[in-house]
Amino acid sequence: MIWLTWRQHRAEAIAATAVLLVLSAILVIVGLAMHATFDQNIASCFDGSAVDRDVCSTNLQAFQKTFGSATTALILLNAVPLAVGALLGAPLLAHELETGTLQLAWTQAVPRMRWLAVKVVSLMTLIVVLTGAFAALITWFRQPLDTLYGTYDAGAFDVEAIVPAAYALFAFTAGAAAGALLRRSISAITVSLLAYVAVRVTVESGLRPRYRAPLTLVENIAAGSHGIAIGTGNRSDWTLDEGFADAGGRHLASTDINTFDDAARDAGVSLTTYMHDHGIQRWVSYHPASRFWEFQFIEAGIFLTLAAVLLAVVVWRVKRRAL
Repeated sequence: MIWLTWRQHRAEAIAATAVLLVLSAILVIVGLAMHATFDQNIASCFDGSAVDRDVCSTNLQAFQKTFGSATTALILLNAVPLAVGALLGAPLLAHELETGTLQLAWTQAVPRMRWLAVKVVSLMTLIVVLTGAFAALITWFRQPLDTLYGTYDAGAFDVEAIVPAAYALFAFTAGAAAGALLRRSISAITVSLLAYVAVRVTVESGLRPRYRAPLTLVENIAAGSHGIAIGTGNRSDWTLDEGFADAGGRHLASTDINTFDDAARDAGVSLTTYMHDHGIQRWVSYHPASRFWEFQFIEAGIFLTLAAVLLAVVVWRVKRRAL
């Protein structure tokens, strides 16, 4: 059965492996150059050993100009789990139903549940190996970028650590379930694509910020300072929202800040001094960087649960006598 599974799905497996190898080679080449530049010119600016901050600023701007576009490119790699999962999952039953070979397979000595189990376990193992190794490479590649930009954006959280494998298993089971129900490979790929995108967007924008209650940082505004800080001061924290509040804790609108700015000019003082004197505080709602792995496990659990439900649909469909 394992050999048969390989013969039936080797084209998709070889294609997925080849694409990932090409992408991996690009990541290694660019990553080695980026890590070397970061270690030589930027790392000392973050560990406190750098003496000349102006040199740090210049080096950082040069680094961002050279490698900053990588953050955008990495967002495109969100398609990798979908491509690997759907490419192997959609034809699992749909192709056999289209060609009529399924009934022949089930008239052999291998029971249909064993037939399904061997196929599913073999392909899911391949998916985990491919996407897990690729995610590990991206995690290494992004280390300098994570130091600069954090790990919660779509170009980091969604392509690093353990969630890509969970995404791919969800895409695989979505394709398999769609194929079992629709009996057409192209239709199954289309439906799994739409379902994958819809669930991913819903989880990322609607659920992920609510995995844990966000923390709130409230601090007084220093009188006479040249500007007002943005975020928590830790690049790796995930800032959800921020603004200003009056002495009573009421959140202020942007029009209130404009009013303060006009009043500060009339009083002949800086905006920060005026806000300090009137008890205005800055607040930030955020998730700390320390929650990264907790959020990874939560999100992976969500997609693995959905994958289990879809796999149950496939099992139910196969158990039916007429397909």
